[in-house]
Amino acid sequence: MTNQPTPLRVGLLGCGNVGSALVTLVAEQRAEILLRTGLDLEIARIAVRDLSVDRGLDVAPGVFTDDAAALVVDPDIDLVVELIGGIEPARALILSALSAGKPVVTGNKALLADHGAELFTEAEAAEVDLLFEAAVAGGIPLIRPLRESLLGEPIQRVLGIVNGTTNYILTQMTENGASYADALADAQALGYAEADPTADVEGFDAGAKAAIIATIAFGASVTAADVHHEGISGITAADIDYATRHGYVIKLIAVAEQVETEGVTKVAVRVHPALVPTSHPLASVRDSFNAVFIEGGAVGELMLYGRGAGGEPTASAVFGDLIDAASNLRAGTHARFGPLPPADISPIADLRSAYSLTLHVNDEPGVLGKVATTFGENDVSIKSMEQASASEETGNEAQLIFVTHLASERDVRTTLDQLRLLDPVRSVGAVLRVVGS
Repeated sequence: MTNQPTPLRVGLLGCGNVGSALVTLVAEQRAEILLRTGLDLEIARIAVRDLSVDRGLDVAPGVFTDDAAALVVDPDIDLVVELIGGIEPARALILSALSAGKPVVTGNKALLADHGAELFTEAEAAEVDLLFEAAVAGGIPLIRPLRESLLGEPIQRVLGIVNGTTNYILTQMTENGASYADALADAQALGYAEADPTADVEGFDAGAKAAIIATIAFGASVTAADVHHEGISGITAADIDYATRHGYVIKLIAVAEQVETEGVTKVAVRVHPALVPTSHPLASVRDSFNAVFIEGGAVGELMLYGRGAGGEPTASAVFGDLIDAASNLRAGTHARFGPLPPADISPIADLRSAYSLTLHVNDEPGVLGKVATTFGENDVSIKSMEQASASEETGNEAQLIFVTHLASERDVRTTLDQLRLLDPVRSVGAVLRVVGS
């Protein structure tokens, strides 16, 4: 008679969409995982804030608790999964679990982006796993390939679409002619966007993910504060129309790359809307899907694509980490990070890119000459220019759209500052960097 393995008891912190989906997935796959790995995983305790809420789960009496602090140090709990989000109490609970020798799986991007180095150090000291596949790009396997499969790869750049809300909004604007406001309202109605969408549409969510990607890809600690971010709330129908007519789509892009500055290798991390050529693989990523494009010195180019959010896809990523952590726990080993010194961050001012710049100006003689002179005086070379003349709706206002050759961010910003001071210039519209330049 074959002896049944002792169940590995999992303590779950939080039982929202992802937590509930995880409980269901573990129950459905428990026998299969036991057969394939010899691991018997059991969700033994679930910590929630409100015990009176019916979460529609078929679990044994006493599984739910409102004492998360006791759960993470309970000697009967072997592994901890954190899905409550936010900084506190998640940070304190994870640190407590790690110091108690329990592996932790988390999907908490904000916490990792702000306090990752502290958590990684504690996990290394305790010699247990801290795994977080679900923190970036939902169900897409990304962190594990960066940590394992591509560990020896000289990664040069990682860029991608890592926020499904903004990608959905921009897709609706591009394909259906929706305004930004209407597309956002649609995203909120579908549950893609929160009632307060600021974290998504202003690039903060993608920025936290970019910090985590950069940390793992380049082996140096990058925090959310190191990431330059710009959002999509200023993108207009006119910007979308220009992009479409000239063979581009507008996407909110996260970029993490290594750059050489006077012989010193630095890390540059940024999030911003960009013109992506329709020939680029990221251009075809639609709706709420995510994709990450990896450029390496040896492997060349790779792209990972899939659903970047949602309860079930994210729970799948959490479950994969849980199985990995359980396997390592049984084997008495853990995934190592190695040292993570603070990254030497390259400021956004040092970026070199091509730019698309929109100006709203008085429709009168001599304006173009004054504007072009300002570009030239700041070493920003114009590649092309398009003018939309005044109409009854705009009065005597014209719109000028310039595309530059490669230029430094510093020179472009100086140019824009000076253009704003010109009497004929009413306002500066979209400033979009061009991917592939």
